[in-house]
Amino acid sequence: MEEDKKDFRKSNAKRFLDAYNNIDYALKTRYGLNRAMGFSDLIRKSVVMNYVVRKYEDELIDYGRLRNAIIHNNNEDFVIAEPHDSVVEDIEHIEKLLTTPPKALDTVGRKDVVITYAGKSMREVITLMASSNFSNIPVYKDNHLIGVANGQKILNSMGQFLIAGGKCGAFLDNVQIEDMLSSLQNSNYYVVKKADCTIEEALNEFYNNHKLLAILFTKNGLNNEMPLGIMTGANVSEAQKILEQY
Repeated sequence: MEEDKKDFRKSNAKRFLDAYNNIDYALKTRYGLNRAMGFSDLIRKSVVMNYVVRKYEDELIDYGRLRNAIIHNNNEDFVIAEPHDSVVEDIEHIEKLLTTPPKALDTVGRKDVVITYAGKSMREVITLMASSNFSNIPVYKDNHLIGVANGQKILNSMGQFLIAGGKCGAFLDNVQIEDMLSSLQNSNYYVVKKADCTIEEALNEFYNNHKLLAILFTKNGLNNEMPLGIMTGANVSEAQKILEQY
């Protein structure tokens, strides 16, 4: 009876090859890469686009070599070696991260998003930050996102105002948050992503843009939609831990 049960179990080689093939297919499909591309080239190509591949690059390259060692003449029905349990479990974990990754909004994205509006004075925005304990607050004008009020950027703006001879009270009461945002040199400190953005995609945004402070999640990733959630740099380590344990 025990022998019969074993017959229905996948061998380690079969489990390894299934995970390997799923990774190969998922990456080529996601990034529109040539189906004939070799696995090692695929991994090296995907490193810049995928946080998980970048994290497990060395292991994946090794697993590409191992795949060639456990089959004969590219015939997956002719297995000549069985990988160790720990190897199978590791590649299956990577496969899971690449094919069914957790959504950022469902895990680390904060859904209680506090927003403000373009016409608010700096005093009102700073007071909102203090009362909500949030240092990144999306700013809207006519239901369109125009930027993110950030505590450090407000402090820098106030410092420049004072250096130029302005008074603190004038900055707080006469300057609107829209005025400050329009004076910023660029807006690459925040991005807007679709609600189904994965943790891997979010981490990749932070990796590729070291100035990034916040990701806003909306239904379709558009600036004229209200935010469903927000992820900031403070959530990065938590997101990494979730991937490790997923």
